[in-house]
Amino acid sequence: MKHFSLLVKPVSADCNIGCDYCFYLDRPGDQSTARRRQMSPRVLEQMISSYMRTEQPVYSFGWQGGEPALAGKGFFKRVTELQERYAPRGASISNGFQTNGTLINDELAAHLAEYRFLVGISVDGPARMHDRYRRTVSGRGSHDQVIRGLERLRKHGVEVNVLALVSQANVHAPREVFRYLRDELGFAYHQYVPCVEFDHAGQLAPFAISGEEWGDFLCGIFDEWRAAGDVSVREFDSLLELMTTGRANACTKGTDCRQYFVIEHDGGVYPCDFFVGEATRLGSIMEDSWPTLIRSRLFARFGRSKRAWNEECARCPYLRYCAGDCMKHRGGFGEQARNLSVLCAGWKGFYAHALEPLGRVAERISQGNSYAGAVRKV
Repeated sequence: MKHFSLLVKPVSADCNIGCDYCFYLDRPGDQSTARRRQMSPRVLEQMISSYMRTEQPVYSFGWQGGEPALAGKGFFKRVTELQERYAPRGASISNGFQTNGTLINDELAAHLAEYRFLVGISVDGPARMHDRYRRTVSGRGSHDQVIRGLERLRKHGVEVNVLALVSQANVHAPREVFRYLRDELGFAYHQYVPCVEFDHAGQLAPFAISGEEWGDFLCGIFDEWRAAGDVSVREFDSLLELMTTGRANACTKGTDCRQYFVIEHDGGVYPCDFFVGEATRLGSIMEDSWPTLIRSRLFARFGRSKRAWNEECARCPYLRYCAGDCMKHRGGFGEQARNLSVLCAGWKGFYAHALEPLGRVAERISQGNSYAGAVRKV
């Protein structure tokens, strides 16, 4: 059976802050710390036990939201108990935890450290950038709370990466963002994600970025990365992996979008974090086996849509590196997957700027020389 990982939404889209650019599900308007949706013990046990009965080189769980910390330390204590109970002898288990950082307390941080969770914390840059769109439900900036959460994680020895969403708040200041995350906050592993959201008319939302802006931002980050020499940037590491091994270890660079399953709080199964809805519901872990889900016609159709890129892509010298980009950036899957990515111009500009020096790094890696960067997925 094909290997796969799980991206789990234990509290669905529930969150304690109200980011303007949040894309997940229906973005509940009455956001608070009060629980409205949480994975039940029955669903949790079925998910973990059934996954552990499949054969995987690594049993990989990613815990996201919403805000997964809303589930509380007790929930994640149960997670690790079940993983240990059902794991095959000698199994490797990986847990990633993506958080806004504001609800991290000492008890949760200690548990994450004990079981070696790799935590990704969302920081969009200095406070004035971060707080533009990442605000509390009362309208106050969340930056200070995030930094307190980061300090608690580090106090307990949790391994922490940073994820910065690139929006109109920070897209014109790549060098400042990079230096802040590296020099001020001390992050050696960075991930930059473009904010591409559309309004009801199909136009880019006010906080979203254009392709040209994304290209300029990436070029700025790349130049800082080359000068620093001691930071891992996931996008660049993924390109180096592709250049040296031919493997696409980031789903956006692959030609088939069937690398993981999203598990919603009620056990519903979906093919992608960006495509959670009735039209893409593959089934339920409470009713369907993993082999059945993998063989789903809808799952196959979704995977094939990645290769249904625009005719212009087929003539592009950079197709090998972007595979037409994420289907979300093309406007959807199916027929919409034939659209050009809204970030196309930016990717072209970045590749023209960066591929030659990246190729020299890839050559050194192929010759057995060391490279500081290492992709770590959260």
